[in-house]
Amino acid sequence: MARPDKAAAVAALSEEFRESSGAVLTEYRGLTVAQLTELRRSLGQNARFSIVKNTLTKLALKEAGVEAQIDDLLVGPSAVAFVHGDVVEAAKGLRDFAKANSPLVIKGGIIDGKSMTAEDVTKLADLESREVLLSKLAGVLKAKQGQAAAVFQALPSKTVRLAQALADKRSEEAA
Repeated sequence: MARPDKAAAVAALSEEFRESSGAVLTEYRGLTVAQLTELRRSLGQNARFSIVKNTLTKLALKEAGVEAQIDDLLVGPSAVAFVHGDVVEAAKGLRDFAKANSPLVIKGGIIDGKSMTAEDVTKLADLESREVLLSKLAGVLKAKQGQAAAVFQALPSKTVRLAQALADKRSEEAA
């Protein structure tokens, strides 16, 4: 029978995997406590960085139903960044911290139920945040509306000028 504290840890981890929008696995070997604290701060409010035991995490993955996706990444000392919210922001924080501190290695993860490699997480970090992408989309839509309004405004004025030119030409021919 499993110890109650381990069963509680597995239940908490499986709940985190189910409720989070993403989980990025990393290797933290060689990082100091101060660096880990700095990493936790750099991830922001919508991400939680936890050092986990591989055996308990494997059990939690099985309970959460995502074992097949990242089970093979649980080798060596592992830590998980659980993301609640914008995954791009957390991926940027991990990527930037890994660049500055070489002991942190991104192994991969699960984002919105899909398995991601370390390269995929890095590509995700290269994206702009959701708010920036939405504002760019709004700007494009606004520009297209302005172009459509200009076209609709131009049609009547061109028709009036064409009618006036035709009237001028007929008056010249009649004279």
